[in-house]
Amino acid sequence: MFSLLTTGLLLGLSAGLAPGPLMTMVIAESLNHGPRGGIRMALAPAITDLPIILFTLLILARLDHFQLLMAAISLIGALVVAGLGIDSLKARPPDSPMANPPSNALTKGVIINLTSPHPYLFWFSVGGPILLRADKEHGLLAAAGFLATFYALLIGTKIGIALISGRAGKALSGPLIGGIRKVLGLTLILFAALLVRHALSLWGLF
Repeated sequence: MFSLLTTGLLLGLSAGLAPGPLMTMVIAESLNHGPRGGIRMALAPAITDLPIILFTLLILARLDHFQLLMAAISLIGALVVAGLGIDSLKARPPDSPMANPPSNALTKGVIINLTSPHPYLFWFSVGGPILLRADKEHGLLAAAGFLATFYALLIGTKIGIALISGRAGKALSGPLIGGIRKVLGLTLILFAALLVRHALSLWGLF
C-alpha cells in the first residue's frame, strides 16, 4: 500500500511538472488573465481522465490473463516513463506565450487534454496496469489511494504553477524547478527499469 501511494505521488508530481500542451496553456492563462484562469485550466484532468481511465481499464481487464501481452504493455510503459525521465533531464522552462484574449480556460483545458495522446498512452501503458495490479493484490482501497495521490499531486502541482506564473512571472525559470526536474527525471528512469524487470518476470526471464 505504501509503495502504491509513493508511486502515485511520484508519477503525479512528475506529470504535473512535465512540459506539454496543458502545462504551457496553464502558464499562458495565468500570465495573461491571472492565477484564476490557470487554476481553472489545471482542473481539466479531473474532468477528462475518468472516461479515459474507464476505457483503458475495460481493455486491460480483458487482457489481464495474457501474461505476454501484459509484459509487452509493461515494456511500453517503461519506454513512456523513461521518455518522461529523459525529457525532465533535458527540459528547459517553457517560454511565456503571447497574450491572448480572455476565453473559457476550463473548456480549453478539457479540449487540450482530450485531444492529447499523453493521457491515453499513460493510462494504457503505465497507470492502467498499476490500477489493475493494485486492485488484484491489495483491493479497491489501494487502487483508490493510488488515484487520489496521483491526481492530488498532478492537479496540485499545476495549480501551484498557475499561482507562481500569475504572481511571479518568470519564477519558473529559476534553478529550483530545474533541479526538481532533474531529480524526478533520474527517479523516473529508475522506475522504468523496474517496469522492465516486471516484464521480464512475466516472461519468466528474471
